[in-house]
Amino acid sequence: MDDQELLLRRMHAQFGRPEAAAVAVARSSGGVQAQDAAAARLALRARGVADPAEPGRAQAAGEVVSTWLMRGTLHLVPAADARWMLGLFAARNLAGGARRRRELGLTDEICARALELLPTLPQGPHSRAALVALLGERGVGIDPKGQAPAHLMAYAAAHGLLCRGADVAPREPGYLPMPAGGPPPADPAAALAGRYLAAFGPAGPADFGAWAGLPVTAARSAFEAASAEQPSPGLFAVAGAAGPSSGPPLVRLLGAYDGYLLGYRSRAVMLDEAFAQRINAGGGVIRPAVVADGRVLGTWRRERDGLVVEAFGPLPRGVRAALAEEAAAVAAFLGVPDVLTLA
Repeated sequence: MDDQELLLRRMHAQFGRPEAAAVAVARSSGGVQAQDAAAARLALRARGVADPAEPGRAQAAGEVVSTWLMRGTLHLVPAADARWMLGLFAARNLAGGARRRRELGLTDEICARALELLPTLPQGPHSRAALVALLGERGVGIDPKGQAPAHLMAYAAAHGLLCRGADVAPREPGYLPMPAGGPPPADPAAALAGRYLAAFGPAGPADFGAWAGLPVTAARSAFEAASAEQPSPGLFAVAGAAGPSSGPPLVRLLGAYDGYLLGYRSRAVMLDEAFAQRINAGGGVIRPAVVADGRVLGTWRRERDGLVVEAFGPLPRGVRAALAEEAAAVAAFLGVPDVLTLA
């Protein structure tokens, strides 16, 4: 399998599915990166959620929730799956945040008392500030202006007490009790590996480990249990997965922190090293990207009078035509004029 075929298969696995509801996209993607709410909405759109009201509706209905999972990062997942997915990452995330909690004054005693009180508070959703105020009224004093409240929310989430639901105000996420969910799969790690391969394959165990934040040995074991097939040495895919059919280029305008850019150990095959810093200049920031048939060809931004694309070089005619169609769909989703500017 050469790089072109590999990228085509990955692109169509990630973005080539028919229109779907937010909960279905969150499930088939293995979770949607959600530390940036606007970027999460764009990630859903790129994978088949055409209605701009659908992400908010799904959250308000309790179909999807956000919690700290892969790599200790917020991900949007089906409510039915949140608890068993949390079981894969909670201990690792708690250990990873222990030092920072101590630095913020979140002692073991404060955290334990908060865990006791949270289930007794009035049912949410509540803003983070409201939860801190309610805990303060009951003797758990937390500085509301620093980072301590955010880390306490993540700590409580790792213990299965709460998660993020619909916003309670603009740019103000609401916290509510973690849903009970459905019965867990017999092998949660294998189930997650199967979802990863369906969305990101062909890929290797090291890719899965990098995406999930798991050791390669654990990732390899999950691949083996997922009954994956090997279409090429070192690369695995869902058994029976078909390759993409011929057609015009598949182009997507991806939001910041999109999972496609975070789904592999290396971006070298999709992104020319000469332009890598224009996507990731450091500090963990992943900029919005223009992707065509798996290759990152530029960046883009939203402006008041439309969308602006900064390509890394001349775009082939077929890509330009597909880009115009994609930009029109993104503009409609964002509610901006259907004006595309190539900078």
